[in-house]
Amino acid sequence: MSDFDFDLFVIGAGSGGVRASRIAASHGARVAVAEEHRVGGTCVIRGCVPKKLLVYGAHFAEDLKDARKFGWEVPDCRFDWDVLRDNVLAEVDRLEGLYGQTLDNHKVRVFKTRATVVAPQTVRLADGQELTAERILIATGGWPHVPDFPGSEHAITSNEVFHLETLPRRVVIAGGGYIANEFAGIFNEFGSKVTIVNRGDTILRGYDEQIRDRLLQISMTKGIDFKFNAPFEKIEKNDDGTLTIYLGGCEPIVADAVLVATGRVPNTKGLGLDEVGVDLDPTGAIRVDEHNQSSVPSIYGVGDVTNRIQLTPVAIREGQAFADSVFGGHPTVVDYANVPSAVFSHPPIGAVGMTEAEARNKLGSVRVYTSDFRAMKNVLAGRNERALYKMIVNAATDQVVGLHMIGPDAPEILQAAAIAVKAGLTKADFDATVALHPSMAEELVLLK
Repeated sequence: MSDFDFDLFVIGAGSGGVRASRIAASHGARVAVAEEHRVGGTCVIRGCVPKKLLVYGAHFAEDLKDARKFGWEVPDCRFDWDVLRDNVLAEVDRLEGLYGQTLDNHKVRVFKTRATVVAPQTVRLADGQELTAERILIATGGWPHVPDFPGSEHAITSNEVFHLETLPRRVVIAGGGYIANEFAGIFNEFGSKVTIVNRGDTILRGYDEQIRDRLLQISMTKGIDFKFNAPFEKIEKNDDGTLTIYLGGCEPIVADAVLVATGRVPNTKGLGLDEVGVDLDPTGAIRVDEHNQSSVPSIYGVGDVTNRIQLTPVAIREGQAFADSVFGGHPTVVDYANVPSAVFSHPPIGAVGMTEAEARNKLGSVRVYTSDFRAMKNVLAGRNERALYKMIVNAATDQVVGLHMIGPDAPEILQAAAIAVKAGLTKADFDATVALHPSMAEELVLLK
């Protein structure tokens, strides 16, 4: 028997931690996991899953209007935030139970409490109990970053937004990234007056310029207001419960809620990693090698806590690779090239590979193909909103090195198309594929 209480102790039961725990256990390891909040982590409890359910709910605002053009007699409908909120939270509860059941089925011991690292192979629970493990895996994810300014305590983050007692009539959203634009679309469709405030001059930094410009154009057409180069100065709470937001270079804005969506930072504060010699970068992220190992050989990190790519599927891949490498005798390294991503805005964005600017900087000679069109459904519905598909091709090899899309179901289409980019297929391969007609996806094989 081992001299340790466990072969593996995981801190954090989110997507990466749960995958690592159950795979390690399936390889025969004695595994424990500590979770101070709820099993399931950011994605399941307060991230992509409940957010996507809100996105589905928001889409009905336009779908119900469009249905009239398709012959349906749809009366004027009233949206009830309480019903959607409570149903979403009930689904989160159900999924949390399933995650816990998965760990139990694999005989992973779960400690529903905070754990910190007190030695390279020792953790301490909140009640003072200390446990030893041959290896410790940190999978505590990220946490919303709230800038420090007067009145910031009056703002909420993506952690609290799913629990709002009432739907705000006016909401100000700080930030220009995917979280800000997703919730802007959600609240706008629910009937709130939405203002996005960005301290810079660009939304969705890192996405292709044409695609993000198209989202900005459509969002403004839908009634979302944008304030650029407008840093927060302070928030004051008024006697009637409303908030007055003071911005640099802009007139004050009165709103019922302020959502701060200015990025996420690695959730390592207070874990004791510094004290045991784990090397952290300036953001607090654990520096790890390609095998997810930190500067302390017995301590590893996966997921957003390492600040490599902050995506749930990446955390899951890293957790799997860690468990297979360390406990399964199958050394595995995650390939971070051509990782697809999506923004569930209104309309949504899907992207994989290099943007046009990145490709020109790296490859020099590129060919760019675009299709700018109205989806068939939008045409009949009388909706002027246009989709944009963009393909980036290495001119020297004909290899497709980037796909970028905005339009209905773009992420669903992009997932399959990402396989082709990952496989290194060429523009000629796309051209040789017969179109599936009539569909939006067929535009990918008809680009000229």
